[in-house]
Amino acid sequence: MLLADRIARAETRIFKAVFPNTTNHYDTLFGGTTLLLMDEVAFIAATRFSRLKMVTVSSERVDFTHPIPGGSLVELVANIEHVGNTSLKVRVELFVEQMYSEERHKAVTGLFTFVAVDEHKQPVRILAEEKAALPTPVMPSLGA
Repeated sequence: MLLADRIARAETRIFKAVFPNTTNHYDTLFGGTTLLLMDEVAFIAATRFSRLKMVTVSSERVDFTHPIPGGSLVELVANIEHVGNTSLKVRVELFVEQMYSEERHKAVTGLFTFVAVDEHKQPVRILAEEKAALPTPVMPSLGA
């Protein structure tokens, strides 16, 4: 399977309702709860892409651009943004929807980095099989 196809197939979407037990005294979603949800959807996308044991090693930047009010719906969308040797980066976007209208907008974005690990918690290559399976390039013959 091509890398672009694997990336597309790994896209992960989760919907949640914002209930009172997840809101703060301003009746908006707790920032910590938002980070938990974002890390969870990023982890699922990373695992779906790699099919390896993945661990979160960083959340590089999370931007909260709009409050997420209680009683609304959120959609978290995770996409693989970069694949390295043993790590990958997952971009997560959180969209907020009003429960009883078509209003929808992006409220939070973040970038999460994961590392693939083995049973001894040591980093392992993410694309080992594909790289080993790639055909050797054939050089054109100069004498033909």
